[in-house]
Formats: sequence, C-alpha cells, structure tokens
Amino acid sequence: MRVAALAGGVGGAKLAGGLARVLTHDELTVIVNTGDDFIHLGLKVCPDLDTVCYTLAGIANRKTGWGRAEESFHALESLAQLGGPDWFRLGDRDLGLHLERTRRLNAGEKLSKITNDFCQAWGVAPKVLPMSDDPVATRVYTEEGELGFQEYFVYYHCLPVVKGFRFFGCEEAKPAPGVLEAILASDAVIFCPSNPWVSIDPILAVPGIREAIRSKAVFAVSPIISGRTVKGPAAKMFAELGIEPSALAVCQHYEELLTGFIIDEEDRELAQSMQGMGVRMLVTQTIMRSDKERQTLAERIVKFAGEVKS
Repeated sequence: MRVAALAGGVGGAKLAGGLARVLTHDELTVIVNTGDDFIHLGLKVCPDLDTVCYTLAGIANRKTGWGRAEESFHALESLAQLGGPDWFRLGDRDLGLHLERTRRLNAGEKLSKITNDFCQAWGVAPKVLPMSDDPVATRVYTEEGELGFQEYFVYYHCLPVVKGFRFFGCEEAKPAPGVLEAILASDAVIFCPSNPWVSIDPILAVPGIREAIRSKAVFAVSPIISGRTVKGPAAKMFAELGIEPSALAVCQHYEELLTGFIIDEEDRELAQSMQGMGVRMLVTQTIMRSDKERQTLAERIVKFAGEVKS
C-alpha cells in the first residue's frame, strides 16, 4: 500500500509515526504543512515540519509532542535576561536546526532538499516533504485583527475569537518537488488527525495539490472526539466560525474529497448520519497515547483503505 499522508501538528506527527511502523520506507510519503512557518529572531522556523521530523526520528519531546527530547533553554534564558522576545520557546538543540536551515536557505538551497538532508542525518526512513518550497503564511482573522499564525497560537494562546483564515502567497506557490508525484503514485491519501483549518487546508490551497488528490482514494481521521480536540484549537475554531465542533463537522469540511472517514469509538452514534453522505466509515480508537496505539491505529487505517479500494 503506497500512502501519501498529509500532516501538521502533534496529531499528524503521531499518526505519521504509526504509519512509518506499518509501511516500508518506500511506501510512505509524508507531506507537511508549512503555512505556520515564520521568521523569528532572524531564523526560519518550521514548526509542523520539525514536529513531524523529530517524531519520525524518535527525538521528539514525548511530554509535549513538539520540540526536542532532553532539551535545554540556556540561549532563551540569556535572550530574556537581555530583554529579547522569549514568547516562542526555542530550545538549544532546536536552535541549532534553525541556524543551519536558515544558513542553507540564505545560500539559495531549497527547503525540500534541506529537509531531506536533515532526515538522512536523523535516520528518518520515509520521505518527508514540505508542501512547497515557496513561502506560504497562514494568517488568522480575529476580532482583534489579523494575526500571523504563531502570534495567534503561541503569543496569544489561541484566545482571540477567530473569524477566518488566509493563506498568504499560496496562489504563487508550487508544490515541492515530489509532492504531486507521491500523491499520484499513491494507493491512498490519508489526512492525518490534524487541524483541518490551519494544517490540512494550507496544503490543499497550494495549486495542483487538491486537483491531484481528487483522483485518489482519500481517507481522513477526525481530530475532534466528542466535540473536543485532544490537542490544539480546532474545536474552538469550528465553534467560533458558527459550526458545531464534531467529527461530523470535520467530515463535512472534507466531504467532496473523501472516500473514507475514521472516527473515534466515542462518536460511534455519528457514524450512521455520516454514512448518508456516501463516505465509508471506520469506527475505532483514535487517541494515540503510546507507540503501540499509534501503530495499531495506522494498521487499522491501512487495512480499512485496502478493503475499501478492493
């Protein structure tokens, strides 16, 4: 089974890690959101890309889901002491990555090439691709004005009421090398349990990607369970946009693209109403608290996709 997985955030990284345990390295390509990338302290920071890569490399902070394991923050402490901005927590190990990526980008190298080299250095077997080598910036419209995504997410702790989103630069962006090829060669495209609004939608907004996906069997995992998200502001965003947060809302968000949809056992009663949408359903445990649960969920999704396709 050749799979192209679209991912962002901690939930996306966890399922990508599970898929990497189930599929061979040449069967899995992970296409990662870069809409939340930004320049901080003069450095190119790619939060979703780094979270996915750290997770696949086995060096992610298990407690937070993001950042590096066994991290220290001496540089950040020094920065704060000198009056610098310390709202975005860059650890010392993490800082080394951002320094080297920025150096190479400034030398004219592409993000996809740099990411591939980093993955090789970390021993990451599956192919990991940024959605684009071109900059795309997720902007959040709120009642307090337009904010960059990291401002909204980290600085303001997701507190401003959301009114909408804009993916600045997406019209001019091109899919990174290998992205369309991975989608078109796949037996299944999997939308990981990532935030639909700010993790998956930016990927779909890059010209050519949605069109390529339309021709494939697409399976999405709901990041919302019993009206709540395990992590992140997706449920809050749905509610503030006037949509009752639920697995059903996620299914409707992706409906035109979906072949199959995966929901948690807690939402079993919603399965019948969603089946009326012409989407095949898998009801299973989707919370991933351990490597074993990540692998089990991935196994069930891959098996489900195979059964639907056959």
